[in-house]
Amino acid sequence: MADQKFRTRITDLFGIEHPIVCGGMMWLGDAEYTSAVARAGGIGFITPRSFPTPEDFREQLRKAHDLSDGKPFGVNLYISARSEANQMLQIFLDIAIEERVRFVETAGFSPKEFMPKIKDAGMTVMHKCTTLRHARSAQNAGVDAVAILGAEAGGHPGMDMIGTMVQGAVVPQELDVPVVLAGGMGTGRQLVACLALGAHGMLVATRMVVAAEIWAHENYKKRLSELGPSDTKIIMSIFGDNSRVIGNHSSEAVLSLEAEGNKDYEAYRPYVQGNLQRKAYVDGDWTRGTMSVGQSVAFAGEIEPVGTIIDGIMDEATVVRERLNRF
Repeated sequence: MADQKFRTRITDLFGIEHPIVCGGMMWLGDAEYTSAVARAGGIGFITPRSFPTPEDFREQLRKAHDLSDGKPFGVNLYISARSEANQMLQIFLDIAIEERVRFVETAGFSPKEFMPKIKDAGMTVMHKCTTLRHARSAQNAGVDAVAILGAEAGGHPGMDMIGTMVQGAVVPQELDVPVVLAGGMGTGRQLVACLALGAHGMLVATRMVVAAEIWAHENYKKRLSELGPSDTKIIMSIFGDNSRVIGNHSSEAVLSLEAEGNKDYEAYRPYVQGNLQRKAYVDGDWTRGTMSVGQSVAFAGEIEPVGTIIDGIMDEATVVRERLNRF
C-alpha cells in the first residue's frame, strides 16, 4: 500500500488511506476483490445480490474479514423503485449487521426506509445518486456521505445525463456531507481534479474490472482493455431508465427496438436479462448481454492486481499535485 498522500473527509469517514471508493459491481463485487481494495488503502463494497443465497453472502462477508487484514470494507444495497424487489434488502442488512460490517453503500432510490436500522447498528452509509435533488434528499434522510454520478458512468447514470465535471462543480458546494465524484473516473489526474472541484474523493468501478482479483473471464477483461470511451452505448431510454453498457450485438438489438418505438418490455428481455450478463463474465463471450461499462473503460489497460492499479492512481495524483504546486 502506498503511503497516505491525500487526507480528506472521506478518508477520515471510512478510515482509509486513499480517497478512492470502489463502488459495488453486480456479480463481480465479492470478498476477494473488496478485500484487495481494502489492503490497497481504498474501500470496496460487496454486492449481496451477486450470490445464490443469503448464507452465501454471509460466507463472503466472513471471507472478507479474513482477507482484509482488519481494514474496512462495506456492503452495497441497491434500492429498487419496486417495494417487492426490496424485501431481501432487510435480510441482507441484518446479515451485514450480524457479521459486524461497518459501512454501507446504498444506490438507486432513497435509503430513507433503511436508515433507522443502519443508524441503530452504528453503521456509516454513503448514498450513490445522479442528481443534486436526490443528493439533498439523501442528506436529509441522514446519510454520512454522497456519491454523485456523472453521465459517463456505467450502469444507471440517470435521465438528466449531467456530466461529471459539472456535477463536481455543483454538488459538493450544496451539501454539508462529504461528496465522492463518480462517472468516468480512473486516473490520478482525475482524483486531483475531483479534489480541486470540492469533492472529497472519487469512485471507480469499470476501471477496476480488469483487476486480477476480479473473477470475470480473461477474454472479457481483454475486450475491455481494447475499448475506448466511445465504445459504450446508452440503452433503455425508452423506459426512462438509461443504462450505459458495452457496445455489442445485444445493445445494438436494444437500440434497434427503441428506434422502432417498441415499448413492449418482453421484446427486450432476451437481450437485457441478468443471466446473460453473468454468463459473459463466466465464459468471456462479450458479444451477448448488456454488461454495465462506463467511459472510464478508456483507462482499463493491462490485467493487474488491485494494489498495482490503486498505487498507480495515487502515484500519478502525487505527481500532478506537485506539478500544480509549481504554478
